[in-house]
Formats: sequence, C-alpha cells, structure tokens
Amino acid sequence: MSTTMPNVKEIQRTWYILDAAGKPLGRVAAQAAAILRGKNKPTFAPNVDCGDHVIIINCDQAVLTGKKLEQKYYYWHTGWIGGLKKIQYKDMMENNADRAMYIAVNGMLPNNTLGRAALKRLRVYKGAEHKNAAQKPVPFEF
Repeated sequence: MSTTMPNVKEIQRTWYILDAAGKPLGRVAAQAAAILRGKNKPTFAPNVDCGDHVIIINCDQAVLTGKKLEQKYYYWHTGWIGGLKKIQYKDMMENNADRAMYIAVNGMLPNNTLGRAALKRLRVYKGAEHKNAAQKPVPFEF
C-alpha cells in the first residue's frame, strides 16, 4: 500500500460559507482555520497548501462566552517607545467585529508561508451580505 502525496496543481479548492450568527467566535474561527489548512480533506498533508476558501458572514452576531466582553483585551504595539495599545473586545465587537474574527483565525494558523497563503483565502463580513456569490459558496455545517 502506498501513500499518495497531494500535489498543488491537482488540488480542487471549493468555497465554503460559515455563518457566525449566535455561535462562539472561537469555535467559528477554529473551524475556519481547519478548512483553510485543508484538515477536513482526506488528502491533507501538513507540508502542502491544500485548503479551501472560506467566507465568514454575520461576524457582528458572534458571541463571546463568559465575561470575555469586559475582561478580554486585544494588545498590539506600534513600534514606537511606549506604543503599547489595547482595545476591549466589547468595543471591538461593536465597531470592528470582522477584524476580531480575522485576528482569531490568524492566531490559529501557522506562522509560516503556508499560514500566510491560507489567510489570503479568508473573507470576513460583518453582515449577511457578501461579494463572493459568483464563486457559488457551499454552506458548511458544523
């Protein structure tokens, strides 16, 4: 019995649409990261970029469980001295819910060229409308 290795030229990429309405932000992000890497396929290989495209809609309706809205912060540094910035997730979910989902998915992908290539196949939208209807996305069931 031989093991087949996936070839980048032979990979069929499909478009999936994930609805985040009423679901925890982390669970949707984890499922999106798995699809972007290709872990839902039987031909998965960790050294080959074999993932699919993912569209996440209704990010503004995603929920954070527990006291995360008040206690969780997103930190970043500007690069200048004393440039540590932070924003509370309560404000982030009100104003930039799509960015919060993007950051969550980005944290679950590997920090190498495969992860950066997978992140380019992610589309995140606040509401139910998206611009990728021409690609005929298939709804993904959790």
